[in-house]
Amino acid sequence: MAPNPHKSLSPLPSLIFSSRWLQLPLYLGLIVAQGVYVILFCKELWHLTHGALELNEQQVMLIVLALIDVVMISNLLVMVIVGGYETFVSRLHLQGHPDQPEWLSHVNASVLKVKLAMAIIGISSIHLLKTFIEAGSLGALPTCATAAAGVRCTSVTEAGVMWQTIIHMAFIASAIGIAWTDRLMASSHAKPTHSGH
Repeated sequence: MAPNPHKSLSPLPSLIFSSRWLQLPLYLGLIVAQGVYVILFCKELWHLTHGALELNEQQVMLIVLALIDVVMISNLLVMVIVGGYETFVSRLHLQGHPDQPEWLSHVNASVLKVKLAMAIIGISSIHLLKTFIEAGSLGALPTCATAAAGVRCTSVTEAGVMWQTIIHMAFIASAIGIAWTDRLMASSHAKPTHSGH
């Protein structure tokens, strides 16, 4: 007689396994956060379109980078919501769906970790690029901490640029470390076991 694929669990293992559903409010909360980012995107886009005639090239570029930043964070949220739910809570049964993300077909905790690290690097790159654009005003404008009210100022400092660059490099090093560790683990699992002679 074939074993039942849906074997019933005893009460304690069933309770422990069912506890994964406690994550559901967390993913629903991230969906709400996604909605907040949509509002933020619309707000920045409104600012860009209504100030198109008054804004200079640098200001337009900074707003566009802010829009890209919102989109990349939104992509990160989608990866966490969809990939995390699929990996840790329950199957979404999207096989064969025309809109199924390509990466979801082979997602696991290891793949999700690497993809999240790469997404964080992308977001950090946008922030660093915005800082480098604003760094042109170093020395030309007073810092906002010391400037009087109503005076044009900059929030960028040399120390801030240096630390943001160091943190960005740390993100890159961490992503490389995660990818390298996962590759080592995958290759060790893929090695065939040889019997002794």
